[in-house]
Amino acid sequence: MWGTSDFLGGTASRRLAPIGVVAVSEAVGLAGPLGWAIVTGGLSAPAGYLGWALLAAVAGTTGIVAFYRALATGTMGVIAPIASLGVIVPVVVGIAQGDRPSAVQGAGIAVAVVGVVLAGGPELRVDGRSRAAAAVPLALAVVAAVGFGLVFVALDHGARTSTVMTLVVMRATSVLLLVIVAGLTGFGQLRVGAADLPMLAVIGAFDVGANATFSVASRHGLLSLVAVLASLYPAVTAILARSIHKERLGQIQIVGVLAALAGVCLIASQGAS
Repeated sequence: MWGTSDFLGGTASRRLAPIGVVAVSEAVGLAGPLGWAIVTGGLSAPAGYLGWALLAAVAGTTGIVAFYRALATGTMGVIAPIASLGVIVPVVVGIAQGDRPSAVQGAGIAVAVVGVVLAGGPELRVDGRSRAAAAVPLALAVVAAVGFGLVFVALDHGARTSTVMTLVVMRATSVLLLVIVAGLTGFGQLRVGAADLPMLAVIGAFDVGANATFSVASRHGLLSLVAVLASLYPAVTAILARSIHKERLGQIQIVGVLAALAGVCLIASQGAS
């Protein structure tokens, strides 16, 4: 669901303002967890999730807008794996709290960095674009990676009190933030046509569905194994981009993408044994 949502979001952002794509899809995605919270009485949950939900909203909104813009202007098969490296953020947070990465995680970080260099480096010299202009999508992908990594950390802490209310507050705050930004930069960015609504609805539903199913899976299975599978979502984005948009990667870029994905798997596999 994450991979499909990202592909559709990046595709929609080639025609619409990324802020509008995210705002409308986030608003649609809010309906599910809000309805569930009302039905199950989740609205009365203790407020321990609140600060983490707000952090997830700010980080997630920044990350997804940057990501959709990068997907719209760069090569999806390169951008998606770079953004998936947000899995490094929870590792860094863990180290700051006293954790020590395993040898496997250390190898994963090294492999992932090499993959990013190989996947992104050739992008700086294609299509006759200036080096600075070509680097913008890659920089946005890095911003997205940091934002997504912070979301994982925030959701992990917020879910300890209430998963559904963490999602509700996160989504509602994201929509509010995007409306405020649009108000400062131009409400025209929120304009979408009726024909765009079905795709935006699917984007929002798949995104919140991925968050919800990931939370359930991590509660009932080994988090390390669940994280390995979830971290492979960029492969779906890349496959869809290749199949539908006919994107083509150079051999060195293919090696880089595979290395980045392999690095993500190694980083996320801590504790799988």
